[in-house]
Amino acid sequence: MPAFMRFATVALSVSLLAGGAAALAPTASATSRDCSTYDQAAEVDGNGINYRTGPSTSYKSKGLVYNEDQLALYCKRGSWYKAKLTKRSKGGLPAGTYGWIRKDMIKFHLAG
Repeated sequence: MPAFMRFATVALSVSLLAGGAAALAPTASATSRDCSTYDQAAEVDGNGINYRTGPSTSYKSKGLVYNEDQLALYCKRGSWYKAKLTKRSKGGLPAGTYGWIRKDMIKFHLAG
């Protein structure tokens, strides 16, 4: 086998293996262990707020939430909270939908 063909075969094998490893590598998860647990009721404080798939504006929006939509907060990462809608949102997202919302977009309910 000529040297060029051996080189091409090795190069192809390496690129296929690297691509397979990249495909199998775990993706960054918005629910990973670095999220501190939280358990509090809250509501949306604003209109047309993006309810996101992860804890930053670089994540896609699942839809919009509106003033007084009810949330259960589950964990906090920086200034973002992972939440679950406890009732259907005014924007049409169903109850039980999980998403992320920034701290300045919510009002906390006092424990009573």
